[in-house]
Amino acid sequence: MKENSRIEFKQELTVALEKEVVAFLNYKYGGIIYIGIDKNGHIVGIENPDKLQLKIKDRLKNNILPSCMGLFDVVVEEKENKEIIKIIVASGSEKPYYIAKKGMSEKGCFIRVGSAAEPMPVRMIENLFAKRTRNSIGKIVSPRQDLTFAQLKIYYEAKGLVLNDNFAQNLELLTEDGKYNYVAYLLADKNGMSIKLAKYSSIDRVDLIENNEYGYCSLIKAANAVLDKLEIENKTFAKITPKERIEKRLWNSIAIREAVINAIVHNDYTREIPPKFEIFPDRLEITSYGELFEGMSKKDFFSGLSLPKNKELMRIFRDLDIVEQLGSGVPRILKAYSKDCFVFGDSFIRMIFRFESSQKSSQKSSQKSSQKSSQKILDLIIENKEITTEELAQILGVTRRAVAKQIAKLKEQGKLKRVGPDKGGHWEITDTKK
Repeated sequence: MKENSRIEFKQELTVALEKEVVAFLNYKYGGIIYIGIDKNGHIVGIENPDKLQLKIKDRLKNNILPSCMGLFDVVVEEKENKEIIKIIVASGSEKPYYIAKKGMSEKGCFIRVGSAAEPMPVRMIENLFAKRTRNSIGKIVSPRQDLTFAQLKIYYEAKGLVLNDNFAQNLELLTEDGKYNYVAYLLADKNGMSIKLAKYSSIDRVDLIENNEYGYCSLIKAANAVLDKLEIENKTFAKITPKERIEKRLWNSIAIREAVINAIVHNDYTREIPPKFEIFPDRLEITSYGELFEGMSKKDFFSGLSLPKNKELMRIFRDLDIVEQLGSGVPRILKAYSKDCFVFGDSFIRMIFRFESSQKSSQKSSQKSSQKSSQKILDLIIENKEITTEELAQILGVTRRAVAKQIAKLKEQGKLKRVGPDKGGHWEITDTKK
């Protein structure tokens, strides 16, 4: 192991920690600081890693501005039978970051140059401050101020964490003038945001058979509801080979969980559009709104470079162990799926996961299901020629649109025709073989 532009070694925790973290926050790619490894890359280890871990989190929380909460992870790892600490730092979107007590100056602002943290020139400080992102959900005032957070408190208590009276300030749920921000709105017990999960019986978006909405509640509760629904839909199928019977699920559970959380945490909520989840007979599509950060390439994206779009959400999802580690999501997805599953649009990123079963099998299953539905419709019409489309939908337990689609196919096949209006008319079976 060697130090480079993204890796820094520290034999022990020193007063220079904030300087190194600030430099990575201001650096385009972020970086990693190892404590317990000397400058030559030799593992020396540390004592009391849990205590040191808490001390580091406290220092970074209180000594750096703007707040870098949600932009770093502190984890304990074991190498060569010795414990070390790994601090993962993401590039921040509110540059320039600086050491609080030294201010936004050359003494407080640093940037990574090669394998060192160098003072940031005044001109760079001024340019970055002029470009600082202000249109973030942490700075947007909530459309409602009568918010409650019973659900959020329950999730924290389940992890052994208690939110005190200052939780709104500690979790950065307030704007600079003390009002609830849009982060608070998304995490409140009641809000106007709803995540949709649709299911279709065809490989296009025509035959909608389910339209679930998970929302108007805490974003964490909605995220868990989406994950639960997808787990139910992730059916097991068997593949018979000459040697054995192999059982597989439609999609890789670990990869899909990462994709769902990534879509929810990194969605651009400033547009007031939630992420979208769609299940087709042959694939699962997950759409998150927003584009790659300016200057971030697809190569950076696939390498796991972490640039949290909503650092406040990232911090809370991290507190609740919903997110494991900064930058781990995309690499986990790529362990199960290829880069081709990612589609980059001008205003969205879509992930398309083809099912483990073959597309032909999915289409055959869909066709058989369609044939059964058509036959049920014909049987019901034979029993009652005056039955309406709405009544057919109620009996079959599907949408009126789905019934209309099946009827249109029967008409095209010359098996059925309608005489008169839907109410007051009647059906005629035109194919005597039914």
